[in-house]
Amino acid sequence: MDEKEIVKNKDNKEFILKAVNKNGKFLDLASDELKNDKEVVMQALEQDPESLEFASNKLKDDKDVILKGIKGAPWTICYASERLRENKEIIIEACKNYGQALYYASENLRADKEVVKLAVTNKGIIIKYASDELKNDKELATIAIKQNKQSYLFISENLKQDEDIKELLK
Repeated sequence: MDEKEIVKNKDNKEFILKAVNKNGKFLDLASDELKNDKEVVMQALEQDPESLEFASNKLKDDKDVILKGIKGAPWTICYASERLRENKEIIIEACKNYGQALYYASENLRADKEVVKLAVTNKGIIIKYASDELKNDKELATIAIKQNKQSYLFISENLKQDEDIKELLK
């Protein structure tokens, strides 16, 4: 199965299902209609979660599709619709293994301690994307600095003066 053959059959659902079963990224060669077919996209994600990139915008706004993608490749949260970037369940799922997902989270979720705690546990420096209020949270600052001392640069000025925080830098 080569690219020319896939392009020639880009509208044939059965053919494309077989193609994405072999290589999820073949979704890129499917017709727009099939990139918008949930069954085809879910099959592609099963084979290669990174194929989320090629799903239609409509399916990038589908919770099941995004969860399937981020469970296999958490960084694919970057493809989620704005609406789903406000979904706490989705952002938490991504932050469990990929702290950088906080970057893609809505402002409300950047102010959610549970979400930020998960993110900084995985990638301390990501505290720079937390709300100002949470950059002043001693527990979160401690977790972030223990994970990466450079996180100190992004915590509140108030916490930078805290003796316990300073002690973590030694």
